Amino acid sequence: GGILDGVMLPSLATNQPGHVDHSQDLHLPSMVPLTCKGSQQSFFLRMLKVVCHLRDSVQSSASAAAAATTSAAAASVAASTAASVIRRATQQASQSSQSSSSAGPTPSSSSSGAIGTTGVATATGSSSFTSAAGQGTETSSQSQPEAEETVSSKPSASAAVIDGGGSSKSASFLQQPLSLQLELEELWTTLSECLDALADTHDPHAVLVLQPTVESFFLVHADHSEDGEKSAKKSSSSHHRRVGRLPSFYTISDTESIPDSPAPHADFSSMPGTPGPSEAGDDPYANLPADTARFLQFAERHRTVLNQILRQSTVALAEGPFSVLVNHTRLLDFDIKRRYFRQELEQMDEGMRREDLVLHIRRNHVFEDSFRELSRRTPDELKANLYIQFDGEEGQDAGGLLREWYLIVAREMFNPNYALFKTTPGDRVTYMPNPSSHINPNHLNYFKFVGKVIAKAIYDNKLLDCYFTRSFYKHILGKPVHYTDMEAEDYTFYQGMVYLLEHHFDDLGAELTFVTEIEEFGKMELRELKPNGEHIAVTEANKREYVQLVCQMKMTGSVRAQIKSFLEGFYEVIPKELISIFNEQELELLVSGLPTIDIDDLKTNSEYHKYTESSLQIQWFWRALRSFDQADRARFLQFVTGTSKVPLQGFAALEGMNGVQKFQIHRDDRSTDRLPTAHTCFNQLDLPAYETYDKLRSQLLIAVQECPEGFGFA
Repeated sequence: GGILDGVMLPSLATNQPGHVDHSQDLHLPSMVPLTCKGSQQSFFLRMLKVVCHLRDSVQSSASAAAAATTSAAAASVAASTAASVIRRATQQASQSSQSSSSAGPTPSSSSSGAIGTTGVATATGSSSFTSAAGQGTETSSQSQPEAEETVSSKPSASAAVIDGGGSSKSASFLQQPLSLQLELEELWTTLSECLDALADTHDPHAVLVLQPTVESFFLVHADHSEDGEKSAKKSSSSHHRRVGRLPSFYTISDTESIPDSPAPHADFSSMPGTPGPSEAGDDPYANLPADTARFLQFAERHRTVLNQILRQSTVALAEGPFSVLVNHTRLLDFDIKRRYFRQELEQMDEGMRREDLVLHIRRNHVFEDSFRELSRRTPDELKANLYIQFDGEEGQDAGGLLREWYLIVAREMFNPNYALFKTTPGDRVTYMPNPSSHINPNHLNYFKFVGKVIAKAIYDNKLLDCYFTRSFYKHILGKPVHYTDMEAEDYTFYQGMVYLLEHHFDDLGAELTFVTEIEEFGKMELRELKPNGEHIAVTEANKREYVQLVCQMKMTGSVRAQIKSFLEGFYEVIPKELISIFNEQELELLVSGLPTIDIDDLKTNSEYHKYTESSLQIQWFWRALRSFDQADRARFLQFVTGTSKVPLQGFAALEGMNGVQKFQIHRDDRSTDRLPTAHTCFNQLDLPAYETYDKLRSQLLIAVQECPEGFGFA
């Protein structure tokens, strides 16, 4: 513990430093005083909340006072300036009138002068009042410095008012982050050490002991990590404002069905042949504000503990003390995201009353009748409770008919007679939009209907037996596709791109420009990958950009209209800002559910290359895989096969690009500092010969959770 301004800080001592007993629940010596109502942790947290509330109140008052003072000063300046201009104009008119009188004016000219004076008086601030004799222009120029002097003098006075009583000094103090005003780094260091110990225990409730201090850290650091966070929290009752705080992704625009170039932040340096951030030693937090960097470093380090706390919380994520994590959903586990997702959907429907939606369907025409029924419904009607009534059958839908309807529609959307989707050659299991779907004259309307059905299933929390390619899920999320996604869709072309990346371009003797041929609606056409691409030659320096752009065009260019129609239907039910909290692997699990993976069946149907079943690394591998939870096992299956789908006949029927292909583990003889890599077309895992079980499990888990492309670089 420690003392801050006379207040005892929480004591965070573990039972035995460096040792955690996994055989029973973890008990800390300070557990009782830390968790009681009068504990130092709770008191410290309450103090911080009071401090933050007072800071917010003072800042709001100061802002309001400054705005009022500035408005009053501006009004005073405007009034003084107008009076000065009018006074000078009146003097000018009077002088002109006297000059005219000495020349012997007629009654009509005197009358004209009077009218002119009135006109000048009403046209305040205008320079058009100058007379033909030129005297008015001279007088006007003389009046400008005086007016400017008046204007410049007023802000000084107003500034003096604002600065009165030393309020500017206090305002400057309040603008400083709270973390700079409180010297708590020693406390946060001790807290991190304790959380590291708690992360290793098998007792998920032990982390709650330190929750108040964790909340204190979030108050001090995360409270200022992003602009506008406080105002967003105050507006938390508005769903649209909360959704606006979600991470933004590069999305398909309304005018362009599919982007022709990658996101502005696309990083070509992460491709093979160029060191990634970890290899180059770059600090990913270097360009971030200090508070944001500190918060993200803490959250990254203690991601496991934070998710355990959130998993046991009864408060909605967007409303609780950790609401800032809504802006950093990458730190959240799938089950936490899914719960937050459902809470946001419920918030969308709060206070809305909708009539039930009943679909009358003929059993022999389920797809066509469903298409006709849903196509004429508004987006709001699609969110109503859905009931199915099959013609000629009695009985009410208590849930069973709806599940059967989803099952039939999910099967029919892949019916070759509709030509909407085709299986990918990489695994012959996942589906992608069919570039030749135009043979169905109504194909774009059908794609929009399929988008509605899949989004409605997610909205209703129903699972569908449908699996798409990784690139298709990325289109739904609004994320740019990666060149490695090409492996499942066209392995031969992908291999050519890998060969191009791994060899010096000048040695290949190839002449390429930034164009490629695309077949769309049965017609071949040449498309530029970037503006003026036909005249830009591919070189060693820009070949990585070329590979990314040409793969993206190959995967999107021929089906851009189909994808656009699908997304139009999908986003009518679920906002793209909300669905984008997931990654592509998690979206597949959201649509199709977590699979039940039989590790023994997978092990029985595995092959080894340069390893044997008795190899130490192989024994460690199966031990590690058994230690994974259901979600991480599903991610592992996605990592090595490209999909979480388990074959109905078991892993003996696992498909690859050449037919039935068992799961393979190949020994990677390169550095053991590398992450495991995968080749989904062959259901192949390249596993380095790690020295210890802990390192193997850690590296495998990182690859599965953090390398969705199937390729990891240490």
